[in-house]
Amino acid sequence: MDAIMIDGLAFALPLFIMAIGGIYSERSGVTMLALEGLQGFGAFAGAMVVTIVRIPLGADSPYLIYIAMLAAMAGGALFSLIHSVLCVKFKANQVISGVVVNTLAVAITAFLTSIINHAVTGDASNRFQLGVSSRFTIPLLSEIPVVGGLFKNLYPFQIVILAVAAYCWYLLYQTRFGLRLRACGENPHSLDAAGGDVGKTQFIAIMICGALSGLGGMFIAYSVSGIFSPTIYMGYGYLSIAALIFGNWKISGTFFVCLFFGFAKSAGYQLCLMWGMPASYTDLLLILPYVLTLLLLVFFSKHNHPPRAVGEIFDKGKR
Repeated sequence: MDAIMIDGLAFALPLFIMAIGGIYSERSGVTMLALEGLQGFGAFAGAMVVTIVRIPLGADSPYLIYIAMLAAMAGGALFSLIHSVLCVKFKANQVISGVVVNTLAVAITAFLTSIINHAVTGDASNRFQLGVSSRFTIPLLSEIPVVGGLFKNLYPFQIVILAVAAYCWYLLYQTRFGLRLRACGENPHSLDAAGGDVGKTQFIAIMICGALSGLGGMFIAYSVSGIFSPTIYMGYGYLSIAALIFGNWKISGTFFVCLFFGFAKSAGYQLCLMWGMPASYTDLLLILPYVLTLLLLVFFSKHNHPPRAVGEIFDKGKR
């Protein structure tokens, strides 16, 4: 049980923080299918900076992980400007823009990774070798029956993600900015009539989405896989989109959906180990979260209530 909780939480939290980014974007009225590309480019930025600075700082420097997080958030936010400019400034189709950002991220990161690796290490590989960050256990809490596994073998990223998620909840639901952002997704003309800047609010929401996606991608690269590669994120962004939809575009509901996905994947892997199944069957059971996504889509999609103006291009003249 402890193993299921430890691995499940490590898989659920990056999905959760990326899903929060998607919630910010879609609650502002901009459809967000670009989570896959934003997390990939953000993680690339973090991995690139770590590859460069660990030569003077040393591979064992405790500051590397925090440098990686900041760089990943900055990289994701900057890359999200492509989606912002296309959708908000030029009023492009938001679905097509998201697909373009995803495709562009894979191509750019694969190319730049090879170039930077060749310049720094002499090896033209399309991977950055990062290693796995240290882990820690919280005393006393880890000894609680049944749920103690949630407090064992934690990555530093997990604490950061929970803290950032709590702040994002406060920002969205308890501040004037959050009220304006939610108004953008429900009735942008009312916000415009009240003197708010719809375009600026959407720009900020999309950049927040990019920063959070980069943080989630960096978690996966630095803590779960130990490497950065343009191909290790395939499907995670879309799973986050599914989570925010099933969470009804609410941060609290999305958190439990992500936990469900994480524990499902972890339980499937542990079953494979318990039964001694070959690697081919292990890969089959690891698709369990995606199968559950389809089932949830069939049974619960009618109960979802997206923001009323999501995906609609704001035209001030139609007020």
